[in-house]
Amino acid sequence: MTGRLTMLCALSVMLALPGCAPEKVCTLIGAPAGVSLTIAPPLAARVSEAELMACWGGSCTTARPLLSPADRVTTQTCDADSCGATLTRTGGKRGFGDVAGLPKAPVDVRVKLKGADGGTVLDRTLTVTPRGSFPNGPDCGEGGPQAAITVSGDGGLSEAT
Repeated sequence: MTGRLTMLCALSVMLALPGCAPEKVCTLIGAPAGVSLTIAPPLAARVSEAELMACWGGSCTTARPLLSPADRVTTQTCDADSCGATLTRTGGKRGFGDVAGLPKAPVDVRVKLKGADGGTVLDRTLTVTPRGSFPNGPDCGEGGPQAAITVSGDGGLSEAT
């Protein structure tokens, strides 16, 4: 009887130990469903607004991403306590258009870029496949599906990965 009791106690402790591991902390960072847009120079200089029309399953949703100047890291330094980076404007523009209900399946996205005078600078369509996003890593749940489109300086469209 004592052997069984000892084994039962040991088994209970072993089963309880995995629950003592530190809990993974997940922030409340959201990841909305949508399409990011990057416009390269020199075309970006002629663009003042963008419209994205995403179509799938017989219906379409229009998003109007707010365009901002694009930056890139040019230098990075670190010391014992912190790190710093210097950003430089690329001459490009970027934005994100929220697209509620965006599926993780092929979607036709019409990219329409307009100039300051309201005239069309570019009007092209590209098929992209949105993917799940994990802003806190795969252990913290999946955010909204997202796709990324790059417009080259001469107006070509490509899906960024």
